[in-house]
Amino acid sequence: MTEKLQAAENRYEELTQKLTDPDVLGNPELYKKIATEHSELEELVSVYRTYKEAARDRDEARDLLEKPLEDEFRELVKEEYREKAERTAALEDQLRILLIPKDPNDKKNVIMEIRSGAGGEEAALFAAVLFRMYVRYAERSGWRTEAVDINETEIGGIKECTFTVSGSGAYSRLKFESGVHRVQRVPVTEAGGRIHTSTATVAVLPEADEVEVDLNPNDVEIDTYRSSGAGGQHINKTESAIRLTHRPTGIVVTCQDEKSQLKNKERAFKVLRSKLYEMQKEERDSSVAQARRSQVGSGDRSERIRTYNYPQNRVTDHRIDLTLYKLTAVLDGDLDDIIDALITSERAEKLGHGNGE
Repeated sequence: MTEKLQAAENRYEELTQKLTDPDVLGNPELYKKIATEHSELEELVSVYRTYKEAARDRDEARDLLEKPLEDEFRELVKEEYREKAERTAALEDQLRILLIPKDPNDKKNVIMEIRSGAGGEEAALFAAVLFRMYVRYAERSGWRTEAVDINETEIGGIKECTFTVSGSGAYSRLKFESGVHRVQRVPVTEAGGRIHTSTATVAVLPEADEVEVDLNPNDVEIDTYRSSGAGGQHINKTESAIRLTHRPTGIVVTCQDEKSQLKNKERAFKVLRSKLYEMQKEERDSSVAQARRSQVGSGDRSERIRTYNYPQNRVTDHRIDLTLYKLTAVLDGDLDDIIDALITSERAEKLGHGNGE
């Protein structure tokens, strides 16, 4: 670990010097690249320097204890040694976490898809609840959401919807939401008062840049059609909706949220690039592909990552056995407690694998 940390500090110093180099200052693209790497190393190097100072103080106190001291002074030195040892150990734990390889997609914006699963109309109503939950969470986090395509039912449910979430760290937190979500409640459509179980699936994709995906425009079939649903006469009279079909993979993307055909086309291509990026990433790593398939599943009631129980105001995340009795708050976008726990669990797992190598 020390070798990695020293290498990081050396690299940080090198980058610091480059940021004052006239050749770098005169090249905006190169400057941005170096500044980004410099910023990414800053926290690690800062903690490492604090750690080295604490370790020095600890060692000095330990060396002092090996010398003949008066009893009263010895007790003071012992206390100082304990404090410095605890501080050093805490900083070492922090460094281990900072050394965990970061997901290169963590800083990306997100494209989310929600589809109703088992449960008919009630599942569609639950999908609408999840959509609102994520929009509220994005608002709380200072992120921006934009609808790409929403297929609504007559009573306000959602059969499927696609939307984007833009903001710092969006993917790093929302990536844990991929999978089957299960609800247990008395349906709006049920007069008998019986509790039903329904599901909806959530998929979270990192938004891909154009340079990351080899997308040949000749492989894409573009269709225009009239938007359906709410929107007034303007939408009904113009063919502003876009459907993209990627012939080599069969992926179909639709976008009809905007009145502008050009904007719909831009958003549809953004979604298509992200789907192709995810597909290519999974092909490079079959274990990731298997993990994603097991997460999202088919929408069957027996497969789930999280259960929302209305009668008991309870939310349970089955991956980490976390249960919270604050369903109302969670559905209003208060997801941080769950996501923080999932991040902590992931870090612990990665640290465990690292220690075992």
